[in-house]
Amino acid sequence: MAIRLRALRREKGLSIAEVAEQLLCSSTKVSRIETGQRPASLRDVRDLCRLYGIADPTAAELMTLARQARQKEWWQSLEDVEFRPMLGLEAGAKAITEYAITPVPGPLQTEDYARAVIRGWLPEIAPDVLEERVASRGKRKNELLFRVTPPRYWVLVDESALHRHVGGDAAVMHAQLAHLLDLSDLPHVTIQVIPFTAGAHMGFDSPFRLLEFEADSGIADTVFVEHQMGLFYLESPKLIQRFKEVIDHLRAEALGSQESKKRIAEMATKFANNM
Repeated sequence: MAIRLRALRREKGLSIAEVAEQLLCSSTKVSRIETGQRPASLRDVRDLCRLYGIADPTAAELMTLARQARQKEWWQSLEDVEFRPMLGLEAGAKAITEYAITPVPGPLQTEDYARAVIRGWLPEIAPDVLEERVASRGKRKNELLFRVTPPRYWVLVDESALHRHVGGDAAVMHAQLAHLLDLSDLPHVTIQVIPFTAGAHMGFDSPFRLLEFEADSGIADTVFVEHQMGLFYLESPKLIQRFKEVIDHLRAEALGSQESKKRIAEMATKFANNM
């Protein structure tokens, strides 16, 4: 729904500010509707359809979607309240760059790998809650990588993530690395491995994600940092620029995309030989 409304606005050549002015509301409200952070009301959809000159059949379809969208987005039911805003931001990002030390980033995880990671973080987690979280990761993957207009997703992963025996079974790691190779073939996904030989580099501090948005989206580029002390959302232009410099440095230190695929394939073969 949110993606459809954003596409219709762009087809009309209107900025978020211009739409907000016509609807007598704030730009923030329009941007939140377009990124799925706020469900569009029936009145919102009606007014937007009139503004965009949408034909009745399409308008009726959008109104039906709006009724359905009054139900919560899938991430809004997650127990981890601090994590929800990031998932909402993902829905509207044009590009996401992720730096991961270990483990493999959530959107790239297989079910068995995700299950092992979550259980490692939360040894006392109840089985039903564990399965709910694994399912949520699967939904997140689909929403991020396989939606109609996915963002450009660039992953910089430390080589240590390829070696760590997550899941206690070589088959789990073989399947995970094979999955990385499959996803790296998607046109909007790039995976680069930062080799051990890179030595000390600017990314030693902590993993992070940079979410970038269209200039007219009304949403500032945001860096998301997940730490034992909590989750942090950074929007300061000075800090964003600092993280972009770190990304440039890491891309230079990392293997190229083809060499990265080769390194991943080599490790997948090693795990396969131990199955």
